[in-house]
Amino acid sequence: MDRKVLLAFLAASSCLIVHATEVRATTAEVAKKCQALTRAKFPPRVPGNPAAGSAKGSGLEQQDYFKTCVANGGQHPERDQQKNSK
Repeated sequence: MDRKVLLAFLAASSCLIVHATEVRATTAEVAKKCQALTRAKFPPRVPGNPAAGSAKGSGLEQQDYFKTCVANGGQHPERDQQKNSK
């Protein structure tokens, strides 16, 4: 009886591990896409030197843009705002 319980536990835990790995991979893809969108929206003041600051907007605006993008699943936050305004 104990052996069956152990096997059932191992099977269930392996399913959870596989599911958690898939979720992280999707999140990483969304984060990379949002990072690229944020870089395009807020280019650096001096090309090649991100420490020089952004030519458009502040650091808080960049963070808000990135967080909104991730919350939208990697979509442009402006597109969501345009849909809501129509």
